[in-house]
Amino acid sequence: MSIKVRIPTPLRKLTNEEELVELEAATVAAAIDELQVRFPGIKERLLDEKGEVRRFVNVYVNEEDIRFLQNQATPLPDGAEISIIPAIAGG
Repeated sequence: MSIKVRIPTPLRKLTNEEELVELEAATVAAAIDELQVRFPGIKERLLDEKGEVRRFVNVYVNEEDIRFLQNQATPLPDGAEISIIPAIAGG
């Protein structure tokens, strides 16, 4: 499936400043794996040591939080857009 991934500003140094990356992936997990192949080091920024999406990272598929879908097993229809949004803490 052809999909797009929106890369947040803090991670763009890993993607050669690309804001929008096009991939072929059937699930969110496959998209993260493909990002890692193309941009080594990005996976460890997104996933913790257990392989789960980090608490301070929000991942959306077509504007729906994957935590309320099937998490990393969420299927990606052709043309889907994944948005990676780092949580922002205020003080």
